[in-house]
Parts: sequence; C-alpha cells; structure tokens
Amino acid sequence: MKVLLVYPNMHGMNMLPSAIALFSSILKAQGHKIDLFDSTNWMIPGEEDFDSDKVKERNLNVRPFDDSKLRSEMRQTNLFDDFKKKVAGFNPDLMAVSVSEDIFPIGIRLLETVRSLNIPTIMGGVFPTFAPELCLSYEDVDMVCVGEGERAIVELCAKMERGEPFDNINNIWVKSNGSIKKNPMGPLNNMDENPQLDLSLFDSSRLYRPMQGKVWKMVPVETHRGCPYQCAYCNSPAQAELYRRETGGKYFRKKSFAAVRKDLLYFRDVIKAEAFYFWADTFMTYNDSEFEEFIELYSDIKLPFWCQAFPETIKEERIRRLMSVGLFRLSSGVEHGNADFRVRVLRRRVKNDVMIEHFKILNKCGLPFSVNNIMGFPTETRKLAMETVEVNRSIDSDGTNAYTFSPFHGTPLRAMSEKLGYIDSKTIARSATKQSLLRMPQFTPAAIEGVRRCFVLYVRMPKDKWPDIERAEKLTPEGDKIWAELRDECAEKYMSFSAG
Repeated sequence: MKVLLVYPNMHGMNMLPSAIALFSSILKAQGHKIDLFDSTNWMIPGEEDFDSDKVKERNLNVRPFDDSKLRSEMRQTNLFDDFKKKVAGFNPDLMAVSVSEDIFPIGIRLLETVRSLNIPTIMGGVFPTFAPELCLSYEDVDMVCVGEGERAIVELCAKMERGEPFDNINNIWVKSNGSIKKNPMGPLNNMDENPQLDLSLFDSSRLYRPMQGKVWKMVPVETHRGCPYQCAYCNSPAQAELYRRETGGKYFRKKSFAAVRKDLLYFRDVIKAEAFYFWADTFMTYNDSEFEEFIELYSDIKLPFWCQAFPETIKEERIRRLMSVGLFRLSSGVEHGNADFRVRVLRRRVKNDVMIEHFKILNKCGLPFSVNNIMGFPTETRKLAMETVEVNRSIDSDGTNAYTFSPFHGTPLRAMSEKLGYIDSKTIARSATKQSLLRMPQFTPAAIEGVRRCFVLYVRMPKDKWPDIERAEKLTPEGDKIWAELRDECAEKYMSFSAG
C-alpha cells in the first residue's frame, strides 16, 4: 500500500525527525510505497516571520551563521496548494503525521485541505501520546498512536492492505461509530532491531544544521530512549510512568553499542555526514564499562559530535576522553537560578554551586558549551527570573540560551498551569521561542518576553547597563530601539563570537 508520511514543521526548526526516517525504512522493508511531505522548506502562511534558529541568533543565544545551505531549497509556492498536489499525485492509502505539540496546528491545517478525499489519517508523536482524545477531537484525525509506533504502524498497514479491520491494534486509538476505541499498549520495542534511518526522502538541505557558527551536514544518532531524571517541565517522566503502568516495562533504555556502531558507519560512509548529534536527553548515563566501550567504538569513527549532559554529571576525565575522540561541543541545562524554586517546582535537585563548579570543568578542558534556561514557569516572578540571570553571570559559557516555558501536555507543569488557571485545558502549546501562553498576573507574557530577549544582555553586559536593559524589555517602538542598540553593543564588546 501507499503511505504518505507528513511532517508539518516550521522553517528554522532544523532537527531531522528520526521517527519519520525510521518508519520509512520499516515500511519499505515490508514492501510498502512511501513518500514524504516535509513542510520545513516552505514559509507557513501566518508564520512568515518565524525562524527559530534566526530568533536565537538575533537574541545572541547562538553564534551568527550563514543559513544559505538551509535556505537553498526553500519553496516560493503556497504550502497548502503544494500539499494538495502531493496528495493528489501520490494518492496514498494512509497519511501518517508525526507531530510535537507546537507543530500540531500546522498538521491540522494541512489535513483540512484534503478532507474531501477521505484518506485515513493517523497521528503519532509525543503530543498524541499525552493528549490522544484532544487530537481525536479534530475531524481530520482518524487514529492516534499512543507511545512507540514501530510495531503499530507495521500491523496497521498490513491489516489495511489485506482489507481487515484495524481497530484492535496495540498502541492505536481509533474513532469508531462516534466513540473512541482505546486499545492497550503493547510491549516496548527493541531499539537494536530497528533499521538505519531512511534519509533519502528528505531534501538535501534538511541534513544540515547550524552549530557553533558553522552549518554542518549533521545526522541524529539514537543511543538512549527516555531519561532517568524527573524534571517537571519535561514529558520523559510521564512516558516512563505510562509504560510502567500499562506494560510493566522500563521505558528508559540504551541501544547496544553494536547497533550504534552500525548506525554511525552507515551515516559516515553512505550518507557522508560531517558530524553527529547524539540526541539523548542526557548522554552521561553510561556506567564506567559502558563509557569505555563507547570510547573504543568512537575512536574508529573520527567525526566531530555534540551531546547533552546534566551539569552534575560532567566529570573532567570523561570530558577529556570524549574530546579525544571527537566531542566538540556540549549543551547543558540550568533552567532556573533559584535553588528552592528549582527543587520545589521543577524537580531538579542540584545546587547552584555544584552546577557552576562542573561548568568550570568544561572551561578547564577548553570545550565550548551552551547553557539552557527557561523563562516564565508557572508561579515565577520577574525577581525569580533575574536569579537565573545572576547564576548565568557566574558561568563562562560559549552560548546562553533563554527559552519561554511552553506548557506541553504530559508534563507536570502543564497540569500545574491548568490547575492554577494560567491556561485552558484545550490550549495547544507552541514553540519555546515564542511568547508565553500563561496568563499570570505577576509575570505577563509581554514581561516574560522582555526578559527573555534581554537575557544575554543582562548576563554579558556590566551591571551599570542594567537600567538601560530594563528599558529595553518593553515591547514598544522605544523599547525595540533601545534593545537593538544594546544588542549591537553587546555583540561588539562583550561577545567572544561577535565576528562569527
């Protein structure tokens, strides 16, 4: 049968959707014909000014970069007209849409344009997993996949091709006669059994990603699935609890090094990757013997790579060993600067001085790194947000990210936000580089956005500039003018990467 994979992405959000590439490989191996519609290279009507990476560059969160490779295959035609042409030309038997919450509305807008064709649709991803009934409340969504989809998509396509009923497949919820058939979850998938990602469907520009002022041909590599931490702004804890409750399985697991090696060699030798990014939530969960095995494995790969790690897991010996085989950059999260708030609200149990000392290890080793922070948590105030600024002033990072808290379904802080009346239960969360959705009287969306856009200015510039920076927080023509002038001054005088 013919399956159209749909990825309703926005320009500037450059991480490749591994699930799409994986499902393409799996379904092709079953003899199905696969095509892709990935909206990344279109401007979304109503979202023409949105570019996540360029927003971060403008706010001095990342090094300036030349995005000509990323824009080399941009379409100038209408996204929705082109989607209709793709569907009409391919004539799929099933449309499978992979969505996170922030891109879900674009997926719905795409499906609405071909509603009259009555093609069955299924949605999968983090958002359908944690808000399945909300997804199915939309007319254009027929099924959702709750949890992992490797086995479910194979069984669904096989039954559809044979003309058999497909309302009894594990992990899939189906609309049926005005109600929803909620099938139980099946066992966890064995990551080692997954084939290599099929990247052939994507535009060549989609294989490139900006990092450290350069645009690399950079491929995602899965080493872990899930996370052992319990952060309240993340849905990984809920994913683990869902599988524990429904199947008794342990969601957090690691891919075997034999399987990782197979992936790396394929990407290096066949795809001709220039670098890799390991997209594990925290890379340093390997025990000592596993870590030695990774070092031995990667010694043969000889390509630069990036990873993420919680600050308290950073150890000098490990960092030096990783750098010796290719680690060229690391990202880590502070998220909030008030230790009590971080424990009580975010469920992050690490002290400020511990984080600061561990970041100094990276400075000592000479490894560039970026620090992630979030503005506008539920119950936060501007005063609390400024404590995050103060902590970052004690960290000598190469990059300083400041994101807006986005109340994604499946996170404890989403539930908290709804309970406090800061957000409606049906509100769809949006990108963390857009204004806050929370209606908090003590910290309004405009106030949060003002602090966020000035965050790097506060961190990098001397405190005698703070009265001017505070004026630049105002989202007014005068505030915009002050902000632009201060931004240029900060880039020229206080940023080590101002020249690119």
